[in-house]
Amino acid sequence: MKTGIHPTYEPAKITCACGRETETRSTVGEIHVEICSHCHPFFTGRQKLVDTAGRVERFKAKYGSAASGASVEPAEAAQNVDEAPEEPVVEAVEEVAEEAEVVAEAVEEVAEEAEVVAEAVEEAAEEAAVEVAEEAAEATEDDGESKEEESA
Repeated sequence: MKTGIHPTYEPAKITCACGRETETRSTVGEIHVEICSHCHPFFTGRQKLVDTAGRVERFKAKYGSAASGASVEPAEAAQNVDEAPEEPVVEAVEEVAEEAEVVAEAVEEVAEEAEVVAEAVEEAAEEAAVEVAEEAAEATEDDGESKEEESA
């Protein structure tokens, strides 16, 4: 390796938002990550909201009452979100469930049509196989007759 052109590869500390620290080596001294293998749902098998940096509260404080124009404290914003009416959510879920039923029925219809098409293809294949076998039998008969005529 040429000297003086490569960055230094030194010990580094990786810090997760959950507080876990890991020592490794890198060209960067400190690395901050939002999620690690000890708090990620894929590795832990449980779903939880990791928000030690306060991102959710900051969002709620900033956009929680954008319609009214007044600034709201993070605790008040959290209460406003919790007190939101559930009826629109329930209606939306019911609409999605109805749409899912319609889609399921359409899928069943397509599956039935696919079965009909598959049966038609099988019948056509069988008929084609019979025709080919008959033509082959006729060809062998014609070859046998022509050979008998030539030998006589």
